[in-house]
Amino acid sequence: MFPAFIQKKIINESNFREILGERHRPLVWTNGCFDIIHRGHIEYLAECKAMGGQLIVGVNSDDSIRRLKGEGRPIIEEEDRVIHLASFSFIDYVLVFEEDTPFKWIERIQPDVLIKGGDYAIDDIVGREVVEGNGGRVATVPLVEGKSTSLIIESILKNYG
Repeated sequence: MFPAFIQKKIINESNFREILGERHRPLVWTNGCFDIIHRGHIEYLAECKAMGGQLIVGVNSDDSIRRLKGEGRPIIEEEDRVIHLASFSFIDYVLVFEEDTPFKWIERIQPDVLIKGGDYAIDDIVGREVVEGNGGRVATVPLVEGKSTSLIIESILKNYG
């Protein structure tokens, strides 16, 4: 169970209509695994917040990450990743999705701005058609050089494995 200060930031099937009825425009959406939170994640998410009013962060579930990245992942379990993200003051809401992509939630939430990291081409961003079709915009934020979960895992294995 999440602490009360975290619980009020979590969007799920039962409360998303109520929460989003109170939203402020523009509404910004980004998503990812956010396994082992690091400086690159923090700078990326702060930049996402700077592009709009309220920031919703979609987080892949543990099962979704295993399907996408293999049995050794995630390193940090879903509940802990949610608590880490929801603890940041610049993140307004966190939503866990079970699917491999967040398309269903992007379609339901109808964000005004959709953002992914600079390793994505705009045309390849899931949900782009939905957001642009509603007059919204899709953007990328440059990655922070040398900062990634994969590099952290590599370093741990090299130095302690």
